[in-house]
Amino acid sequence: MSHFPYMYSKLLFFTMPWMLILFMFFSQQNLTMFIQWSIMKCNSTNICLPLILDSTGIMFSTTVLFISANVMMFSSEYMKNDMYLQRFSHLVMLFILSMNFLIYIPHLMCMLLGWDGLGITSFILVIYYQNPKSLAAGMITALMNRIGDVMILLSITIMLNIGHWNIMSMWQDKNFMYMMMMIMLAAMTKSAQIPFSSWLPAAMAAPTPVSALVHSSTLVTAGVFLLIRFFPALSTINKFCQTLLIIASITMLMAGSAAMFECDLKKIIALSTLSQLGIMMASLGLSLPSLAMFHLITHALFKALLFLCAGSLIHFHYHSQDLRSVGNIFKSNPLLLSCMLIANLALCGTPFMAGFYSKDLILETSSFDPTNSIILIMFFLATGLTTMYSTRLSLTIMWTASSSNPFLYTLDNLPRMIYPMILLATGAIMGGATISWVSFSLINEPFINSYLKLWPLCISIFSLILAWNLTASLSMFPTNLYLYSLNTSMWFLTPCMAQGIMYTPLKKSLLLLKIIDQGWIELKTSQGIFKLMNKTSNLILTPQSMMITINMSFMFIFMMFITIT
Repeated sequence: MSHFPYMYSKLLFFTMPWMLILFMFFSQQNLTMFIQWSIMKCNSTNICLPLILDSTGIMFSTTVLFISANVMMFSSEYMKNDMYLQRFSHLVMLFILSMNFLIYIPHLMCMLLGWDGLGITSFILVIYYQNPKSLAAGMITALMNRIGDVMILLSITIMLNIGHWNIMSMWQDKNFMYMMMMIMLAAMTKSAQIPFSSWLPAAMAAPTPVSALVHSSTLVTAGVFLLIRFFPALSTINKFCQTLLIIASITMLMAGSAAMFECDLKKIIALSTLSQLGIMMASLGLSLPSLAMFHLITHALFKALLFLCAGSLIHFHYHSQDLRSVGNIFKSNPLLLSCMLIANLALCGTPFMAGFYSKDLILETSSFDPTNSIILIMFFLATGLTTMYSTRLSLTIMWTASSSNPFLYTLDNLPRMIYPMILLATGAIMGGATISWVSFSLINEPFINSYLKLWPLCISIFSLILAWNLTASLSMFPTNLYLYSLNTSMWFLTPCMAQGIMYTPLKKSLLLLKIIDQGWIELKTSQGIFKLMNKTSNLILTPQSMMITINMSFMFIFMMFITIT
């Protein structure tokens, strides 16, 4: 069955170079092409599907195809013993198709093909393992994303006043502000910004290849891409940039602090994704959509690599995701460790790695622009936290004594797991510089003082030393239980937005069930009629079961027999 993902991987690898050539052509010529595909005509009715081809969309699509091809190749080895691997492969391909619909369709109503397709397929993939934990995570993911779906549907309704649903040519009317607010809320639910952040770590119940795809370049970045498409219209709304900047800064800080105290390997990487999504949203809040797109591409490369490395660790440690049971892979898995260190260095924004070219430029621009000092402090504090939890993760898996089963299958010679990591590691090293030279070379860089230029690097070095000392002294977890609970529950967001919201309605519904459905309705209908008939029949049967009645019956039968004879 493992030939299905490998076959799809070869198909995606074959498609990706053609998209890359198309991107180079559109980028060099600075072209944007609209295509109106007429599907069916009936009298005066013309059903058509509009498509848009531009350098931004094609570059994003190429990145999605490249990462998807590597993930599918990795899946062919990681899930080769799965009973339903064929179904899994088809679902992942539907997921990729939905993402490309979202990229290439500029029509808000037709965009629902991609937007709802992402939501449905992500729900099915999250509940793939069919256990109570996966089902709970899938329900949280689906319900949070349904809020965004409703916002998109309401914005489609409001756009009727404009007379079309083309997102590339919009103008203001009296309901324009409400429509843009709904688009912003839809993007926030998809990209898991506060207060919709609780579904992102919960979605780690999905298989690791799904996490590598969903949390790097597809589902979570769909909201950011939607805001980039709508940014010319959104930027005209009063206080839009300021609101988005505040929400993104709080999300960055919350995700970084939560990752510091998390022990689940996949959840640490998911929280780092949430922090990077905050950076992308914050760059949009700073009116820098090009930098947001740049960081979206570079982040997709090194985050997919990080998830594949985590998947290999989980695969070698009997599917244990506990960070405390993983360790001492310095000699057993040198290639895996090298790829994971490359991904972590790119995540921290190490100079000349992929993340440096986009992340450092966003931080420099935030220092150069007239940004609020509190927002600026939150920016750099989140950057320091990123370095700290990345250092903690690297040191733990590198030198900490392993507490898992001593008989481990630790090999670096599985080609279908190694080649995707090597390809993505190449992207994590060279991708930032290459994309910067090819597509983002015309971005205006700010002229700032030397100390502001070195400030992000100094914060990263200081955070690295601090995390090193804390990890070495085994004091990463505070003795204050309240502080620990605050951060492990994402600032109490998980109980408030999931269990807290569901508790009261479930309690009330149980009470109503007992009072109405199992109460007076039952008594007045089927159960009541049954009890009445049962009681009546018992009253009738009671005299029939008495001894005198039996004797009189025998006497009556005897007399009838005498009379007849």
